[in-house]
Amino acid sequence: MILTIEEAREALRIDGPDNDMIINPLLEAIPSYLEVTTGKAWDTEPIHPLAKTAAKFILQLWYYPQDEDKLKKAIDSLLMALTVMARTTE
Repeated sequence: MILTIEEAREALRIDGPDNDMIINPLLEAIPSYLEVTTGKAWDTEPIHPLAKTAAKFILQLWYYPQDEDKLKKAIDSLLMALTVMARTTE
């Protein structure tokens, strides 16, 4: 897992476990999404800080889809950086 539930709640600005049933499946989907889009698995320890940042933005987009435009631009830039990093570390 790239983000803990606590990190996810903090990124979403949510207190308590009331929405964990929604958040947990999103957290589980993020590693596969990053791997498919960048060509590299980012969920191995230590988690790269850029992967954590991308995961937080992706989580926000999936949880709050109304903020779509601004988040998509940030996510696209982060995914591009991760893709380049994945290619240079092979």
